[in-house]
Amino acid sequence: MDASSAFQDSLPVSSDALLAQLDAWGLAYRLHKHVPLRTVADAKSVEEAMIVPGEAAFRVKNLYLRDRKKRNWLVTLDQDREIDLKELGKTLGAPGLSFGSADRLMEFLGIRPGAVSPLAMITGAKTGVRFVMDAAGQSADMYYMHPLVNDRTVAMSRADTMAFFEHVGVDVVWLENAG
Repeated sequence: MDASSAFQDSLPVSSDALLAQLDAWGLAYRLHKHVPLRTVADAKSVEEAMIVPGEAAFRVKNLYLRDRKKRNWLVTLDQDREIDLKELGKTLGAPGLSFGSADRLMEFLGIRPGAVSPLAMITGAKTGVRFVMDAAGQSADMYYMHPLVNDRTVAMSRADTMAFFEHVGVDVVWLENAG
């Protein structure tokens, strides 16, 4: 199984169910459907069709990480930001950060590799995943994120994205510097 919407019904929360929940909470978004995106380079190939000219867009890349203490982390960064995991670990007080396995990704965030997204905190909040976001997101108008599958992208305002985190019980930790 891949991370596309064709297999969304095998997820703990399907993409359609997430979108219905956003609607129920009154959170606005623009939904874009596209080919499955697996990398930042893939995402950049379709961005022009999604982003409104002049909009301060926060286009993200996401890292599912685990530390030596077996704590799980979801780190959302500007797609062009480079990060040093050792420095990030020092900043977060999370020694020995490494990428989590596909099995743990499903267990703790309810998604498959290629669809990692801040919106996965709808599951991650319940499983104790710690969430960290690049401070660059604080100055963006719109956030561009996968809604749990990689052949869809939602554009949500910063205010609605923060309201989503409130609804799921997530306190955003803003990352200023770390490699």
